[in-house]
Amino acid sequence: MRRIRIALIAFGLVLVGGTIGYVILGFGFLDAAYQTVTTVTTVGFREVNEFTAAGKVFTIVLVLVGVGTALYTLGVVLEALIEGHLREHLERRRMDRIIGRMRGHVIICGWGRVGRASAQYLTSTGQAVVVIDRDPARLLEGNRGHPTVLGDVTDDLVLESAGIAHARALIAALDTGADNVYVTLSGRALRPDLVIIARARTQPSKSKLLRAGANRAVNPQLIGGRRMASFALHPHVAEFLDVVMHDESLEFRMEQVVVADGSSVSGLTLQDADLAETTGALLLAIRSAPTAPFLANPTPDTMLAPQSILIAVGTPAQLDALHRRCTPG
Repeated sequence: MRRIRIALIAFGLVLVGGTIGYVILGFGFLDAAYQTVTTVTTVGFREVNEFTAAGKVFTIVLVLVGVGTALYTLGVVLEALIEGHLREHLERRRMDRIIGRMRGHVIICGWGRVGRASAQYLTSTGQAVVVIDRDPARLLEGNRGHPTVLGDVTDDLVLESAGIAHARALIAALDTGADNVYVTLSGRALRPDLVIIARARTQPSKSKLLRAGANRAVNPQLIGGRRMASFALHPHVAEFLDVVMHDESLEFRMEQVVVADGSSVSGLTLQDADLAETTGALLLAIRSAPTAPFLANPTPDTMLAPQSILIAVGTPAQLDALHRRCTPG
């Protein structure tokens, strides 16, 4: 597109320069413009006025400069059309407008196996996703219409073009630990309040990612190994957790619900709130703060403090009712 802009600007300057030159030679403005266009495009219907010696010299120069510029401009435009550069540019502009309108989306950095699995689960829950990768061929693999950004994710401008200012979370699923640390640092610098989940390939890299600002550092190999062991020891428990968290075919779901300030249950005990009777959802655990330990199977006298996090299981209708009880109004 830069070459096209330069070529068009040069061609426009030739037309303007030719018109001004003919005006100086005594042509009217319309005649000067007509003579310039017919000369540069080599159409040459007729000469509007009789040429003086100066007019002939000027026309020779205009032909040499103008025809070359016109051919160059035509070649650049045809090249862009034939090779698809213009189409890619227009598609990129359309993608940028889509991303610019997005709010509360999740940015996935790295379109490998981990990134694709994350996107698949997020889209199954209705969450919007923006994918970043430096490999254009890999961006096309398994992409089901997600908005994409081609570029080096360690560049702040690339993160900004992915809408990090309005994103809900960022998943760093790059191939190397160093890249994941770098993008975590960049994301935290651009958005101090952003939720950042980073892929950790080793235990030492996990601690580095947490120090760099990641909310969670996940080792897929470690989690995969533990799941395999769980299936070996407690297959039904492991399968139930898999289904309740990731399978849309099951009626029941597991979700987290935050007790908001000013809600009808804030400050009450579980017994007084009577969540089980009013919503039907089953409360599994309570966390009094984001970094506090979980209290599993809470007793009836457990206090529902503001900003407490409830882990509950239920149908979508039951969980919606629980969300409403924990929300002001």
